[in-house]
Amino acid sequence: MQQESLVEYGFRRVIITITAVLCALLEIVDTTIVNVALNNIKGNMGATLTEVSWVVTAYAIGNVIVVPLTSWLSQQFGRRNYFAASIVLFTICSFLCGNAHTMPELVLFRFLQGVGGGALLVTSQTLITEAYPPEKRGMAQAIYGMGVIVGPTLGPPLGGFIVDNYDWPYIFYINIPLGVIATLFTLEFVKSPKYGAKTAIKDVDWWGIVWLAMFVGSLQFVLERGQDEDWFSSELIVIFSILSFFGFFFFLWREMTFRNPIVNLKVLGNGNLRIGTILSFILGFGLYGSTFIIPLYTQATLGWTAQQSGLLMLPASLVTAFMMPVVGQLLQRGAKQQYMVAFGMLTFFVYSFWGYKIITPDTGADAFFWMLVVRGLGLAFLFIPITMLSLSTLKGKQIGEGAAFTGMMRQLGGSFGVALITTYIARDTQAHRVNLLSHVTVDNAAAAARINGGQANFIAHGSAVNTAFLKSLESIEYAVMKQATVMSYMDVFLYLGIMFLICIPFVLMVKASAGAKVDASNMH
Repeated sequence: MQQESLVEYGFRRVIITITAVLCALLEIVDTTIVNVALNNIKGNMGATLTEVSWVVTAYAIGNVIVVPLTSWLSQQFGRRNYFAASIVLFTICSFLCGNAHTMPELVLFRFLQGVGGGALLVTSQTLITEAYPPEKRGMAQAIYGMGVIVGPTLGPPLGGFIVDNYDWPYIFYINIPLGVIATLFTLEFVKSPKYGAKTAIKDVDWWGIVWLAMFVGSLQFVLERGQDEDWFSSELIVIFSILSFFGFFFFLWREMTFRNPIVNLKVLGNGNLRIGTILSFILGFGLYGSTFIIPLYTQATLGWTAQQSGLLMLPASLVTAFMMPVVGQLLQRGAKQQYMVAFGMLTFFVYSFWGYKIITPDTGADAFFWMLVVRGLGLAFLFIPITMLSLSTLKGKQIGEGAAFTGMMRQLGGSFGVALITTYIARDTQAHRVNLLSHVTVDNAAAAARINGGQANFIAHGSAVNTAFLKSLESIEYAVMKQATVMSYMDVFLYLGIMFLICIPFVLMVKASAGAKVDASNMH
C-alpha cells in the first residue's frame, strides 16, 4: 500500500508531526493575525477601509485558487519538493509583506503568500495522517485538529501583542524563523509517495485555472471597489462585472467538458455534497465575517488597543477547541450530522442576535464574554459535522474531490463575507447618518438643547461665540457618525444571524447517511 510505506516511527514521526502542525499553524494564524492590525495598516498606508480589507481577501483568494491545484502539483514535482517550495514562497512573501510601502505591494505579496499557504494546510493533513499506522490515525487527526483550532485562537491576541509592542510589519516577520525551520525539517524528513506517470502538459486544465482566477478575481474587485466607484455608474465596475460573468460561464463549461478538469464539478451530482458546499460557503461567510467585524468595532468605535481586541476572542476559541473532541465523540456514537449542524446554526444565530442587542457606542468588555462563548460553542458544532455531512455519501476518489470543493467554498465564503460586510457597512452607515441628522433640526428641542449646551461649554473654555457654535455642531456630527456606524454593525450582526437561522430547515431536510464512515485523511 502506498500509504503504508509512508508510516514513520519514533523520532521521525515526532518531527513530521511537529512539521505538519507548524505549517498548518503558520497558514491559519495568518488568516486571523492580520485582522487586529487592519486599523494600524490603514493609518500607516493612508488607505480606506475598503482598500485595507484587500489585505485579508487577497490572501484568501490565493488560498482558494491553489487548493484545487495542490494534488496535481504534488504529483508533478513530488510532494516533498512542492511542500518545501510552498513554505519557502510563504516565508519570502512574509518578509516582503512586512517591507511593503504601498497598498498594491502589500496586497500582491499577501496574494502570493496565500498561494504558498494554500498548499500548507492541505498537504499537512495528508502528511500527518500517512505518518501514522491505520489504527492510530484517529489520534493523528486529533493532534492535527487541535493545531487547526489553536491557530485562530493564537492569531488575534498574538497580532494584538505584536502591534501594541512593536509594529504591524512584525506580524509577518514572525513567520520567517518558523518557515526556515519547517523548510529544513521538510527537506530532511518528509518522503514523497511514488506517483504514477506525470501528467502531460497537454492534459493540464490550464484554461480551467485561467477562468477560475478570472471569475474569482473580477468578482472580488467588483465587491471591494464597487462602493468607492459608485457601482455600475463606473465603467471599470461594469467591465469587471462582465469579466466575472464570462469567467464563471467558461469555467463551468470547461470543467464539465474537459477530460481532466482541475475541479470535478460532476461530483456535485451528490445531494449531500451540494448542501454541504452551500453550508461551507455560509460557514466561511459567518466565521470570517464576524472575525473581521469584531476587532474593527472594538478598535474603531470603542477605542480599544489591538491587543485588547485580540484577547477578547481568546475564550471563544478555547471553547471551540475544548468542544471539538466532544463533537467528534458524539458523531462516533451515532449522533446525526444534520441535527448537530442545525444546533450549531441555531447557536450562531443566538450569538449574532446577542451581538445585535448589546453593541452600543460604549459597550463594556464584560458584555462580550458570554456572547463570544456562545459563538465558540456554535462553531464547534459546525466545522466537523458540516464536513462529515458533505462527504458522508461519497466514495473513493470522490471524497478527496468533494473535500477540496468544500474547502475552496469555505475560503470563498470568507472572502465574500469580508468584502460584502465592508461594502454594506459603508453604505448602511451613510443611510443611518442621513436618517439621524434629519432629527437634528432647530425644531427639535432635544437637539437644540444639545447644541446650545455644547456651545456654552466651549465658550466656558475660552472659545468665541461663533467658534463655539461650530465646535458644538462638529461634536454633534461626530456623535451622529459614531452612532450611525454602530447601527450599521448592529444590522450586520442581525442579518448574519438571520442567514444562519434560515438555513436550519434546509439542513434538517438532508437525508441521513446511516453508518457512513468517512476517512478523515481526505478532509482538507
